[in-house]
Amino acid sequence: MALSHAIMTALLEDEMSGYELAKAFDVTLGLFWHASHQQIYKELHKLTDKGWLEKEPVVQQGKPDKIVHRLTGAGREALAEWVWGESRMQEAKDDLWVKLYNLSADNISRLSAEIVQRREEMMGRLYLYEKIRRRHYDDPESLPIRRKGIYLALIAGIRQGENFLQWCDEALEFLARAENTATA
Repeated sequence: MALSHAIMTALLEDEMSGYELAKAFDVTLGLFWHASHQQIYKELHKLTDKGWLEKEPVVQQGKPDKIVHRLTGAGREALAEWVWGESRMQEAKDDLWVKLYNLSADNISRLSAEIVQRREEMMGRLYLYEKIRRRHYDDPESLPIRRKGIYLALIAGIRQGENFLQWCDEALEFLARAENTATA
């Protein structure tokens, strides 16, 4: 998936300024697709140049004008065409997996600490996911069709997080045993 598709998806229901889009991205699609504010602004320009977005200045009292972006008909068509295309799974790129290939008696406690930190971060993310689920998706059967898709993506994130927590617990137990054996 290109960042452009994530941005167009975020603009499906509402027009937004670049700032509003970046903030919304942080708490919605950003949970599954990371992009910096700079990347988002750069992509907004590209999408506008392609004719997939249009922008409009909005006058504000006591503040600089803001520019809001909205999908054009051509942008909606491009997004629909992309949805019909093949999806491909992205392979994870994570330094921790490579670090584990370098496990030694010297770094076992450091890598264990990193796993503990990752576990805590995932607990925080799962807390947020669950808060979103309870607040907005408590009755998934009654949701409009597009929101059902968002619900399914959220549930996938929850399940992946739960699996990661289980892996962390198993890894920490395994490394504790390995460290005890190495020091014995």
